Amino acid sequence: MGIGRFAFTPLMPLMLQESLLDIAAASWLASANYLGYLIGALLCTFQPALWVRWSWRTLPSSAMVKLGLSLTCVLTAAMALNRPEAWPWLRFITGITTAIGFVYTSAWCLAHLAQLNRPSAGGIIYMGPGIGITCSGLLASVMVQLAWPSSWGWLAFALLALIITLLLWPVFHTDDGLHTPAIANAAAQLYGGSNAEKATLVIAYGLAGFGYIITATFLPVIARAALPGSVWVDLFWPLLGIAVAFGALLASRIPARVDQRVLLIGCYLMQSLGVVIVNWIPTLTGFAIGSVLVGLPFTAITFFTMQLGRQLHPQSAPAIIGLLSGAFALGQIIGPPVAAAMLARASNHATGFAWAIDLAAASLLFGAAMFAWMIKRFSDK
Repeated sequence: MGIGRFAFTPLMPLMLQESLLDIAAASWLASANYLGYLIGALLCTFQPALWVRWSWRTLPSSAMVKLGLSLTCVLTAAMALNRPEAWPWLRFITGITTAIGFVYTSAWCLAHLAQLNRPSAGGIIYMGPGIGITCSGLLASVMVQLAWPSSWGWLAFALLALIITLLLWPVFHTDDGLHTPAIANAAAQLYGGSNAEKATLVIAYGLAGFGYIITATFLPVIARAALPGSVWVDLFWPLLGIAVAFGALLASRIPARVDQRVLLIGCYLMQSLGVVIVNWIPTLTGFAIGSVLVGLPFTAITFFTMQLGRQLHPQSAPAIIGLLSGAFALGQIIGPPVAAAMLARASNHATGFAWAIDLAAASLLFGAAMFAWMIKRFSDK
C-alpha cells in the first residue's frame, strides 16, 4: 500500500528535475491514482451484489488481497517505461488495485482479530503503509544523492514491493471459514436506509482524505521550495512514514472500549496542526514537526474509522469499508487539482501552496466538528 499509493511522492522531484512532468501534470497524475482508488473502493462496496447478480462465485478475501498485491508490483514496474501517455492509466489502475488490497486486507485481518477477541490489535496492520512510505522515501533520498534516473526508482520500488509480497503470500492462504452474513443484500442495505450517523462518518472521512493529501502529494516539493539547498529536505517524507507506522502501533494499544469518535477528534486536530504548521514555521523544525503531526494520526484515523464503520454496518465489512474508502478517495482526488488551481492563480508557488494548505487544515477542523456533533447527537453509541 505504501509503495503502490505513495511511491510517486518521493519520485516527483526527480521527474520534475528530468522535465518529465510539470506541477500541473504531476497534480493530475496523482489524481488519476486517487480516482482509481475511488473506483476500486466502490467495486469492493458493490462486489457482493454484482457477483450475485451475474451468478459468479464470490472471491474470498484472501484471493482478492493476492490479486491486489500482484498487480501493484507489476504496475509499479511499468511506470519505469518512458511512455508518459500511459502513466495516468498506470497510476489509475494502480489506485484500483491498492484499494482492493486495502479493503480486503482490512476485512480479512479485522475479522480474524475479532474471532481472537483482540480487535484493538488491528492497528498493527495499518503500520504497513507507514513502513512502505519510509522505505520508499529513504530509497528515493539515496537515489537523489546518486543521481539515479526516476525510471530506476520505479524499478527499485517494484522490486521492494515484490519482495514484501512474496514474504507475506503464505499468510493469506485461506479465509479459514470466515463468512460474512447477508452478503447478497449488504450493499443494498448500506444505501437503502437513512442513517445520519453513518452518513456523517462517511463525509468526515472524506474530509480527512482531502485534508492530508496536499501534504502527502507535495511535501518534498514544498520543502525544497521553502528550504533551497538543504540536505534534509528528502528526509521529511520518510520521517512522515515513520510517524505513520508509530501512530498505527500506538492506536493498537488503545483499549477498544474507548469511544472512537473522541479519538478521531484528537487525530483530526493533530493532523490539522501538522498540515498548517509549515505555513507558520517554514523552517527545518517546522517541517519536521509537521511531518510527525501529519503522520502520527494518519493510519490511526483509518483504523478508528474502520472500527466505527464495522459497528455501524455489521452486515458486511467489505461494503462499509469500501464506501468509507471511496469517500476518502474522493477527498484525495479533489486535493491535487485544487492545489494546482491555487498555484495557477497565486503570484508564486509558495503563496499557492500556502492557500492550499490552509484550506486542507480547515477541512480537518470541520471533520473534527462533525465527530463532536456525532457524540452529541448519538450519545447512546
